[in-house]
Formats: sequence, structure tokens, C-alpha cells
Amino acid sequence: MSHEGIRIVNAEQARREDQAAHELPREMITPVKVRVHKSEGTGMEIEWQDGHKSSWTFGWLRNGCPCATCHDEREKAGRAPGEPVAKPAALLPMYQAPPRPDVVTPVGRYAISFEWNDGHKSGIYSWDYLRRHG
Repeated sequence: MSHEGIRIVNAEQARREDQAAHELPREMITPVKVRVHKSEGTGMEIEWQDGHKSSWTFGWLRNGCPCATCHDEREKAGRAPGEPVAKPAALLPMYQAPPRPDVVTPVGRYAISFEWNDGHKSGIYSWDYLRRHG
């Protein structure tokens, strides 16, 4: 029996190969223009080097926070990034202010971060993450 073409790799090597196979080209994850509509409270837009334009509402960005805590909570609940938490059926739901960033900060040349009006501030939104979800 021939075993040609069969390779044995460790888990770390397999993860790196899988990641490399799914890397986006540089021009797809390089922003040319980033607009955060903080005053209007509407969201964020990015024009990418390859000509594509993406936009997100602040609600999507807050619900799509990529930090480990938010990611784990979404995974356990079976929610996709940007999908809001289901509201319990109640006679009189409590008012919750719409998500808005109090502070917006560039993170190096690879990401942006937000300090949200609900106090959350640990998410770093990489250009790659945003492009994949835009």
C-alpha cells in the first residue's frame, strides 16, 4: 500500500498552514480612508486599497467586538459577530442607550479600538477582522 501524498503534521503546524491559506491579500486589508461617524452616532466606513468600501453600524461593531470575552460569549450562545443578544420577552423592557463610542483610537497601523458608552473597551478591531466582516 502506498502512502504518497500523506503528511503527518502537528496541530500548531496545521493551524499555521490553515491561516496562511486563508490570509487576505495586503491591498484587501489596507485602508485608504477610515471615517468614524462618532458625532452622528451612525457607524464607521472604510475605503480599502483595492477599491472596496465597507460600512458598519455602531450596534454591529459593539455586538461584533473581537475581544476574547465577547468572542467566547458569542460562541457559547451560537451568535455570529455583530448579532445582538436576544432580548428576553418582558412587558416593559428597560431602556438601553444605543451603542456609541466615547473614544476611538488607532492601534498601530493594523487596527482601531473603541471605548464604548457601556464601559467596554478591550476589543481591538484589526483591519483583517473588519474586512472579513464588512
